Amino acid sequence: MRISDLLKTTTVKTGMQISSREEAIDMLIDLHDKAGNLKDKDQYKEGILAREASGTTAIGDGIAIPHAKSEAVKNAGLAAITVSEGIDYGAPDGKPSNLVFMIAAPVDGDLHLEVLSRLMTILMDMELREELLGAADADEFINAIDRKEKERYPEEDTVAFEKGHETGRNYDILAVTACPTGIAHTYMAAEALEKKAREMGYSLKAETNGSGGAKNVLTPEEIDAADGIIIAADKNVEMVRFDGKRVCKTNVSAGINKPEELINMIVEGKAPVYHYEGEKTTSAESIGGEGIGHKIYKHLMNGVSYMLPFVIGGGILIALAFLIDTIAGAPRDGNFGTYTQAAAFFKTIGGAAFSFMMPVLAGYIARSIADRPGLAVGFVGGYIATIGCTFANIGGDSAAVSGFIGALIAGFAGGFIVLLLKKVFSFLPESLENMMPVLIIPLLGVLLMGAFMCLINPVVGALNTAITDGLNSMGSTSQILLGCLLAGMMAIDMGGPFNKAAYVFGTAAIASGGFNIMAAVMIGGMVPPIAIALATTFFKSKFTEDEKKAGVVNYIMGLCFITEGAIPFAAADPVRVIPSCIVGSAVAGGISMAMGCTLRAPHGGIFVFPVVGHVGGYLIALIVGSVVGMILLGILKKKVK
Repeated sequence: MRISDLLKTTTVKTGMQISSREEAIDMLIDLHDKAGNLKDKDQYKEGILAREASGTTAIGDGIAIPHAKSEAVKNAGLAAITVSEGIDYGAPDGKPSNLVFMIAAPVDGDLHLEVLSRLMTILMDMELREELLGAADADEFINAIDRKEKERYPEEDTVAFEKGHETGRNYDILAVTACPTGIAHTYMAAEALEKKAREMGYSLKAETNGSGGAKNVLTPEEIDAADGIIIAADKNVEMVRFDGKRVCKTNVSAGINKPEELINMIVEGKAPVYHYEGEKTTSAESIGGEGIGHKIYKHLMNGVSYMLPFVIGGGILIALAFLIDTIAGAPRDGNFGTYTQAAAFFKTIGGAAFSFMMPVLAGYIARSIADRPGLAVGFVGGYIATIGCTFANIGGDSAAVSGFIGALIAGFAGGFIVLLLKKVFSFLPESLENMMPVLIIPLLGVLLMGAFMCLINPVVGALNTAITDGLNSMGSTSQILLGCLLAGMMAIDMGGPFNKAAYVFGTAAIASGGFNIMAAVMIGGMVPPIAIALATTFFKSKFTEDEKKAGVVNYIMGLCFITEGAIPFAAADPVRVIPSCIVGSAVAGGISMAMGCTLRAPHGGIFVFPVVGHVGGYLIALIVGSVVGMILLGILKKKVK
């Protein structure tokens, strides 16, 4: 559904004379209520205020977009007002907000995120904002948005966002984009491919496999009619549907940076025909580097992407347990985190989620390698890595717990064990092939995996213990240097292999109690977008008008720990932007380590600050690192002519 379909003349008011954020919120809620979008006005208002309490929804440049996903919403809708004099909405740039939208979204689905994304895209157009602020009435306001949407998304018909734009038309080229976290790179690659295709005179539809699931899903009819498919992904996507089509497989960064080359691979017939059985497709190595190293990286990231929800959910709940006991004045002994009943409740649930971390990691690495039959084998290997089972001690040996490293090995071993079994039993007649996935592979695969883990657990367990002891025995100087190194790595390629290597190291450290390491890693990823946003605010002469507009959005992306917001700036001027960001991140990571800051959740940005250990020091580290990056950018960047 287009934005203009969500707006009604009854939910738009222009030229309002109001003086406060509270007054604007009440007015917008009244518009939703009178339009019949709400079941319970008061309950919906509670959701809006709760969202505002977690951080302002003002974007900057005069725009604010309060929103709530609530059971009180009867019909998805959008309300908007223009405020003649503007109001103080707590915008990051300090400017008053004079264009305010309010999204009412039902609980099911992620419609509010889709609407928010589209609003942000079209409102980057300064001329549109001026046209909206000058609109005499609701009809003029809605017509302006409708024109801009048709210009920006010409291929779409009126259709719901969550169902994709399945308009019944055929496309020259199809694409699937996916990154491990499914937040930024996924959508940037889709946008780059669609935009370049339009410039080249081709029609292209991109399916995005993001954190909220697959959107804009390709239909069988579209796949059948297309010339070929571009897979720009750093994790596995559903491939069986592309059997017999020309497929160009590459990584997600190639989708962002080399869309023209990928499109030419399809239209010039250079992409090989894909055959699902046996993965016979050759890769677009010259474009995206889908070599052995990238395949290993992709399998690893596939496991990490499935593991993260367990670690994030469990980690935050455990951190809340410690926070509750800290407030209650609990003694820091062996019972810390279970001193109060409330803390014990949170720690038990969080611990349950956390216990799935290793099996899920190993299971989905194995599934990425060997498809569905590898899942059970990998799960078993990941679990054995957590209990330390050996041939000498079948019941489990705490000294032989191989932990995160063991789970990684189990994932890859599980995948290749299943592939080996498929090859060994390939002589079976077709009548017995059905026994493979339901009997032979589960039985022999799990047995071989168990024997393999009992064999390696003592060695890997000793290595794991040595690494943990080494980290714990580090002096303050060594810890600061480690913090600088890991945080700096987060800024080298901002979502690429260096960034992900540091991130996986930080996640692994959580499992062994290295919460200070995860704190340094996250702050290293927050600094680049914030430093760039600050530079566009205080060194305006060094940036173009488009960069200054995009800089405002980077405040939000940085605070949300979305490092990828810095990519367009780094791509445009890597020699100056990347070193500035690396230094700023390294400074922040070193200060975080020096102040003993800790973090039990591997994601969340500012939203998990309440459970950060030594949060005051963490804020100081973030501010200092961001300011250092900003100053370096201001010095190194040349004035725009």
